[in-house]
Amino acid sequence: MLEQKSKLVLKFLIQECPNGSYKIIESKDIIASMPAKYRLDNEAFDNILTYLERQDCISIKYDDNNVYCLCVLPYGYEILENEIKKKKEDKKSSHLWFLILINLLVSFASGILGTVIAHILIPH
Repeated sequence: MLEQKSKLVLKFLIQECPNGSYKIIESKDIIASMPAKYRLDNEAFDNILTYLERQDCISIKYDDNNVYCLCVLPYGYEILENEIKKKKEDKKSSHLWFLILINLLVSFASGILGTVIAHILIPH
């Protein structure tokens, strides 16, 4: 499982390197695109790229003074696709719980209403 900074770098690389093609990218471009909360320095960025390469998410052809020629491998695409699917499933799950709760409340209210109507219509 990738940490948030690694996921953000991978997302950027997928946008920049479509269809698994190699592209020359400068580290400063990726670092500048990161949200302030996840800001990186060159060393941290280099560590993330090394980690992604070891995980077979990316392939680095060469690295020259913070300029990289790299591409995203199929496993890198798969990781982000699975994350998107998981978010959709979590969202569907939360909707399901909401519907179950509404069903429970409506059933309870219907039971009470039926009991009240029965006591009104059927004198004891």
